Amino acid sequence: MVTTIDSAGRIVIPKAIRDRLGLRGGETVEIEELDGRIELSRPRHDTELVEGEHGLLVPAPGTPMPGLDPDGVRDLLERSRR
Repeated sequence: MVTTIDSAGRIVIPKAIRDRLGLRGGETVEIEELDGRIELSRPRHDTELVEGEHGLLVPAPGTPMPGLDPDGVRDLLERSRR
């Protein structure tokens, strides 16, 4: 797909791609230059995981869970239903 960089340096991510990836306006993205290419991704979160009940990985006690406030949970549920 081809898009244009405006005079302020902004790039519009085509709607089809935003829809496939579940990206919404106002979200934070990470941008990197790799071998002459620009790569966008969701920010990485350093959440320490430990083995919990039944062998499932769970956040270590006291570890913050980014994006899992009530709005984040609602957003995650909405995206998983699409």
